Amino acid sequence: MLLNDGYVYREQLGHRRGLNALAHLADRYRHSSESEWRARFERGEVQLDGVIVGGLEPLRAGQWLCWHRPPWEEPDTPRTFELVHEDAELLAVVKPPGLPTLPAGGYLQNTLLSLVQARWPEAVPMHRLGRATSGLVLFTRTPAAASHVASSWREGLVHKRYRALSLGLAAHGDYDIRAPIGLVPHPRLGEVHGASERGRASHSTARVLERRAEHTLFEVDIHTGRPEQIRIHLAFIGHPLVGDPLFAAGGLPRADNPGLPGDGGYLLHAESLALPHPRSGVRLRLHAPPPVALRC
Repeated sequence: MLLNDGYVYREQLGHRRGLNALAHLADRYRHSSESEWRARFERGEVQLDGVIVGGLEPLRAGQWLCWHRPPWEEPDTPRTFELVHEDAELLAVVKPPGLPTLPAGGYLQNTLLSLVQARWPEAVPMHRLGRATSGLVLFTRTPAAASHVASSWREGLVHKRYRALSLGLAAHGDYDIRAPIGLVPHPRLGEVHGASERGRASHSTARVLERRAEHTLFEVDIHTGRPEQIRIHLAFIGHPLVGDPLFAAGGLPRADNPGLPGDGGYLLHAESLALPHPRSGVRLRLHAPPPVALRC
């Protein structure tokens, strides 16, 4: 377990008619109960515009609300990664499963970002993988490279391919999946991303690599970058990932005690990444061999 340095969560308020500071935090951040938020106020951990408050203060648009979270012990994670590419503009590393890419969900320093920046302080991640997902993560080392890569992403010039092991035997060899992805109800978090007609346009293509006794090994290309896109899209076509604690067939949270987005147990690997190099323009092709369970 790692005892981190604590963190300050800052939020600039929009219009919150009739809510005080305690009610706002308890309503918006439901990972904690109202009594837990009240205890944080009593310990002097919450400030409004730089002043410690008790929780009953009315809120106004434009104010800054800050929770000074004390240091906490983070769960253990892998503390290694593999470097597959390094030059003056780019870094590409292979993230192991179980290591968060960025701070979130109780992790602050036990992250890939922290490990990479310990060696390359200037490195900026250009995307993220879920904690349970393994594979390629791309970092840029200069603002110009970051701008160029972001532009390439917007223009559809970055190609990402994954491998995933799903429940059931696929009836077809190829799938073109365009289910929109947006917020849907979740009993513990209020909302999570899932398949939603009111969501944002999303596009994946999946190809069967191998059919096993009760499972299908897919190769998946994603053409948009929505949260949990592969997990949602494969579940949408009736093939949720083996061991996925959150998504069921149809691309919505499981009806029976759904897990959280960060929960692991499934096999998903970012296998390849191709993009124009920000300096030379030559197409850079990166590859991370899949784990044994995802090989044909």
